[in-house]
Amino acid sequence: MRTLSFGAVLRRGLLAGLAAGVAGSMAALLIVEPQIESALVVEESRTAGEAAGHSHDGELVSRAMQVFGGLVATVAVALCLALIVAVVFAATRHLLPGRDDFRRVGLLAGLGFVVVALLPAIRFPANPPGVGDPGTVNQRTGQYLSFIIAAAALTWLALLVHRRLAGSRPEPLRAVVATAVAIVGYALLLALWPATAVEVPADIPAVLLWEFRLASLAQLATMWTVLGVVFGLLLTPATVADRRPALADAA
Repeated sequence: MRTLSFGAVLRRGLLAGLAAGVAGSMAALLIVEPQIESALVVEESRTAGEAAGHSHDGELVSRAMQVFGGLVATVAVALCLALIVAVVFAATRHLLPGRDDFRRVGLLAGLGFVVVALLPAIRFPANPPGVGDPGTVNQRTGQYLSFIIAAAALTWLALLVHRRLAGSRPEPLRAVVATAVAIVGYALLLALWPATAVEVPADIPAVLLWEFRLASLAQLATMWTVLGVVFGLLLTPATVADRRPALADAA
């Protein structure tokens, strides 16, 4: 197996993170932002009777600047995630199943999406503006972050199980056992992990609520997919090039 330098992995990971951030920003602008605008209309209608003359003109930060800030934040988050993925890949490359780095990175990105996006979206679904009690933000944030840490630990356990069975069990059986460990662990987390209930105001349409949640998940799926594909592609040419001298020597 070719040995990659840590710096080379980080550089490729950050480039992939930049691409993922741009893709995630575009997804946010195209599919999430319309849902946010709809939720803001409902919120403004709710508060119209409480604050006469309320409008975007009186806000300290314009809506356009809020959108721009959100896009920049998406790129920053993608870069941070890419850095984490690159570090984890460099440290666990020998543990990850797969015949080449493209498959290994794809698996790692897929697991990242499940742990950081999909499972939290099921246990702590995203909510549009105007939904949620500000007084419970810290409590919900703690539950959310600790849930991700627990899910990551379970994922690592499943990978260790797969590794432990190497040599004694065929690959299909190893994959089935490791997947079963992960699924059972995830199911227990989803059923038992504490989650503060969020009351949805009656004026928030159910369609808007679920469209926002699905759009948010789609944005994250876009970001993780681009991260995995681009990172894998950036690693693949170097791997192929590294094999050519060995083939020439063998000839």
